[in-house]
Amino acid sequence: MIKNPGQSGRGAAGVLVELKEFRKDKDQLPTTFHRRELDAILRLYSRMVAEGEWRDYAIDHLRDRAVFSVFRRTSEVPLFRIEKIPKLARKQGAFCVIAAGGLIVKRGHDLSQVLKVFDKTPKLVRG
Repeated sequence: MIKNPGQSGRGAAGVLVELKEFRKDKDQLPTTFHRRELDAILRLYSRMVAEGEWRDYAIDHLRDRAVFSVFRRTSEVPLFRIEKIPKLARKQGAFCVIAAGGLIVKRGHDLSQVLKVFDKTPKLVRG
């Protein structure tokens, strides 16, 4: 229990409150990216910004998924969404890349393999 420090104990400011009232149930906590996952995504993002492909991003932590959306311009719909859906981890893989139209470009268990969809293929230059 916590008591508001510096208060007299009378009135609403001095009421003892049990911490368990403020804790959320585990199933109500949002899904998040782990530090290494976010690091891999941000490395890709910075490379694409340097190439002039992407300009903005948004991160959403929802109850059933975490979403990293990338934009060419802030006012547009996302070009791609990188999603983590833990519920699909044992089936199709927790990670997927979704294009602007809703098409799943790549899905898998390993984020680094899924992000390889953004690697450029070398082009043949004839002289």
